[in-house]
Amino acid sequence: MSRQDGLCVWAETVSTHLPHLSKPQAMGLALWSYGIALTRSCGRTTVATFLGLLLSCKVSSMDHRLREWCYEASAKAGSKRGIKRQALEVTTCFVPLLRWIVRLWHGTSLALAIDATSLSDRFTVLCVSVVVGSTGIPVAWTILPANRKHAWRREWLRMLRLLRPALPPDWTVLVLADRGLYAPWLFRRVVRLGWHPFLRINQAAKFRPAGHARWYWLRELCGQGGQRWRGAGTAFITKESQVRCTLVAWWGEGYKEPWFILTDLAPDGCDAAWYRVRTWCEQGFKVYKRGGWQWQQTRMTDPERAARLWLALAVATLWMVSVGTELELAPQAALAGPEVTALLSAAGMAPTGTARRIRLARLGWLGVLVQLITAQPLPLPQRFNPEPWPEIPQRLELPIPHQEALAYVPIEKTAP
Repeated sequence: MSRQDGLCVWAETVSTHLPHLSKPQAMGLALWSYGIALTRSCGRTTVATFLGLLLSCKVSSMDHRLREWCYEASAKAGSKRGIKRQALEVTTCFVPLLRWIVRLWHGTSLALAIDATSLSDRFTVLCVSVVVGSTGIPVAWTILPANRKHAWRREWLRMLRLLRPALPPDWTVLVLADRGLYAPWLFRRVVRLGWHPFLRINQAAKFRPAGHARWYWLRELCGQGGQRWRGAGTAFITKESQVRCTLVAWWGEGYKEPWFILTDLAPDGCDAAWYRVRTWCEQGFKVYKRGGWQWQQTRMTDPERAARLWLALAVATLWMVSVGTELELAPQAALAGPEVTALLSAAGMAPTGTARRIRLARLGWLGVLVQLITAQPLPLPQRFNPEPWPEIPQRLELPIPHQEALAYVPIEKTAP
């Protein structure tokens, strides 16, 4: 395999899965994501130098090409002389990006995590991620200037609405968010989309179980380590904030405080332990920054240009996590040769079902690197194999003072 074959294969893959892009846009995305993945850096100078050496072209020309890909149409070369230029509209890529993941997904249950991350005092990024393999793959994002007061409501609703066509209607989709993002309008929008909210709330709230007149403080329902509770009812005593829902609560051993989650799922069809996967989107942010692509070093100051760079970062993450998944599940089938066995042994990769000692994105990068060094075919995204959601406990452990007030019936285990 020649040194350019891998890039050609990757460019064709990107063009296939994002067919709405023009040829220059698809090629620019392929160049950016290929360079980011192999150099583990989104610095334009680093990526341009790597690609210039790889393709035997001038680094300055490649740098210009990468820079213009991120630009708006009016800033591209030739636009002032009347030459028609086209800017990449990032939002048009959200559905194709999620559909790419769906095609590779094993199963019909998927979790989306919404969260915000920041880059010093420059950007605030609102991001929707597919969480899988202890990491998050961004599929929709909005980049805003930092330190500006903004409700974010319009951005979250728009991104969730845009993603709806990418998910099959018969799939079970959880939307998870931390307590800082909870809002009644978010709960209702997720339900309206046919998905299931799984939103953490602050413990300084009250809940009225179905069939009861009394409102209980959340800590009355789950106030000690090791306890869990779930039941249908109404959350929040203020009328304008009230939501009819299911409350699931759990105070895990070793945790400083309990989790209180609101959802529309039946009490016997979910458990608060599912909320654990929300934290994986934070691991995805680490891949974007110091754990992988070094986005914290970018010099960009324009939010729209940064949003286009995030598309390349998202595609590179999708690629590496998928290859890492394949290696973790079937290393002999994913990559052939003794080099792979030595690689996995040296990396201390944990077998499936045990704690990971290396991120899937890093494992995928190592696998791709070995393939290219040994002149083997470029590994491409093949599948995502999500971990099973935690089983639902058969017994609900209620605080002793309220066992009589809040009667319950032991439930049978139900698969998510």
